[in-house]
Amino acid sequence: MNKTAVALATDSAVTIEQQEDKKIYNSANKLFTLSKYHPVGIMIYGSVTFMGIPWETIIKIYRSKLGKQKFNTLEEYTDNFIDFLDNGTPLFSDSEQESYLRGTIFRYFYQIKKEIFEEVRSTIDDDGRIEDSQIERITYEVIERHHDLWNTSDLLPSIPKTHIKDIINKYGSIIDEVKNEMFGELPISKKSSEQLNEISASTFSKNRFPPSLSGVVIAGFGEKDVFPCLKSFLLDGIVNDRLKYIEDSGIDIRSDNRASISAFAQNEMVKAFMNGIDPVYSEYTRNYLSKIFDKYPDVIVKRIPNLSESERKDIRENLKQESNGLFKDYQEWGDNYRRQYHVNPIMDMVAVLPKDELAAMAESFVHLTSFKRKITMGAETVGGPIDVAIISKGDGFVWIKRKHYFTPELNPHFFSNYYREADHEKE
Repeated sequence: MNKTAVALATDSAVTIEQQEDKKIYNSANKLFTLSKYHPVGIMIYGSVTFMGIPWETIIKIYRSKLGKQKFNTLEEYTDNFIDFLDNGTPLFSDSEQESYLRGTIFRYFYQIKKEIFEEVRSTIDDDGRIEDSQIERITYEVIERHHDLWNTSDLLPSIPKTHIKDIINKYGSIIDEVKNEMFGELPISKKSSEQLNEISASTFSKNRFPPSLSGVVIAGFGEKDVFPCLKSFLLDGIVNDRLKYIEDSGIDIRSDNRASISAFAQNEMVKAFMNGIDPVYSEYTRNYLSKIFDKYPDVIVKRIPNLSESERKDIRENLKQESNGLFKDYQEWGDNYRRQYHVNPIMDMVAVLPKDELAAMAESFVHLTSFKRKITMGAETVGGPIDVAIISKGDGFVWIKRKHYFTPELNPHFFSNYYREADHEKE
């Protein structure tokens, strides 16, 4: 983004997983107009479905409901879209929410059971046998470990404090069914059973999200926004009529923030381009050097002969202070170097790029990630045609590149129907 426009680009790869099998298709739509009439767009990453419904369907239902309605700020658009998911849509009925709750709990309980069985097998491999009391202890400890993990997680800002208790009261029979199905053969104590209830409710209430979540990015202009804005959210699902979500990031272009580059989902190539170093390698180097600086005072002290224990302790503490200071200086030097010679020059150029160059840059970042996936081992989770759009205050949402699953020349009615509401009003 810069003061003129925001460029959005997405790939088309979607991963379909069925038990142990995985299939990748390169035809998914992840970039849409949020409004047919106003300069706001929406991108999806992660799961392309939400509660079993394709995001494309949800977005187009919302867009139809929104119609010509407009808001003063982008934040109001995002609030309205979240409210649509959280409150106003019949898409997620009580039965759909129950089904989602059941499936989510089942998958999580399966992971707990898998950990229990792995520890049981490990004990049998070590000792040649296992007592019932050992199985009971392992079961208790694994469940308590997961319970502690959720206990240390914060309740999401949008979730009421009574939500966990409300879920247990409303869906207790379903939770019990899944518990019996998953743990019926294991010795579950009353305390562990109650902890499993709390774990179940916490998965829909607290700030921990599964890998299968959806990411939503909304960008563009409200009526009174002079410069473009962007907001992104992580969304999980709806239970007891409450959407589990959290705002991931928000960026406003201002006089003191003239440009921005944001990458979502698989962002390591963008970070490597921006910082001049692979982020995984950078983190590995930093951690390794931290260990060296931490251990080196001990190595030096051991090399000094004829020291009393108190002298060794004093020298070691002084050297550790010096060592920590040197490592901090190294980190600051590295961060300053990256900003001065990599990040700042790029951002200074992005700030003045015209719209077509912004679009080319956004597309190039997706190409980089796609190419990396193509020439390395592993699934090509980024690939296929790249959709690119530019949103500006004056021109609105403009497609630069857009794939179709049909031949546009054979379907003129598709394009004439897009603004059919506006055409009828003119007549």
